[in-house]
Amino acid sequence: MTLKPLFEASNTRLIRRKEVQAKTGLGASSIYALMSEGKFPKPITLSIRRVAWIESDVDLWIAERIASHKTAMEA
Repeated sequence: MTLKPLFEASNTRLIRRKEVQAKTGLGASSIYALMSEGKFPKPITLSIRRVAWIESDVDLWIAERIASHKTAMEA
């Protein structure tokens, strides 16, 4: 399997927790709570003590929240 189509298909930049917090407006404990409930993307492991989120996964989560909000406002 080649990774090239995956790389080209989405934004595969890796972002750390502080940037995830800045993008979402969530605190660290909220991010981890949502992850444990399966409601937020999980990070990938970079090393024993480092993780990062795929930016496109976080962007998709944000877009889904916006779409859900707009749907609720129309109802």
